[in-house]
Amino acid sequence: MTNGLVLGLNAYHGDVSAAIVRDGRLIAAVEEERFRRIKHCAGFPHRAIAECLRMAGAQAADVDLFAVSRDPRAHLWRKALFLLRYRPAGTVADRARNLSKIGSLPAAIAASVGLDERIVGPRTRFVEHHPAHLASAAFVSPFEDAAVCAIDGFG
Repeated sequence: MTNGLVLGLNAYHGDVSAAIVRDGRLIAAVEEERFRRIKHCAGFPHRAIAECLRMAGAQAADVDLFAVSRDPRAHLWRKALFLLRYRPAGTVADRARNLSKIGSLPAAIAASVGLDERIVGPRTRFVEHHPAHLASAAFVSPFEDAAVCAIDGFG
């Protein structure tokens, strides 16, 4: 299947959202807080996904790739050392819960869009946080060449 559709997801983190791109052109980008009416809401972006698909005139089965803006395996040692060194309150348990949810995202996506996990799983890619920022700008740019830079709270 090559419909040129990529559904990008930010899930189980603040400002959960979805975006859909067709053949390198941004069709829609929607934050879940618009539906839940909770500023910076976390969790899974069920309604944002549905709205992106609606705006694209697509069904979930048409999506070639589900791109998740976090890779649960990225920087594990660095994160572990930070937690051990600074021991922020509540963070260890919160991070462990989020990590387990991120790892089960293909199942959550499948349940949300009504597809079998055996279809969604092979189409799901976890993209490390900063390259996800960069890709969101570069891949939909109208320019053939582009310079991008990502600077945020994690470094």
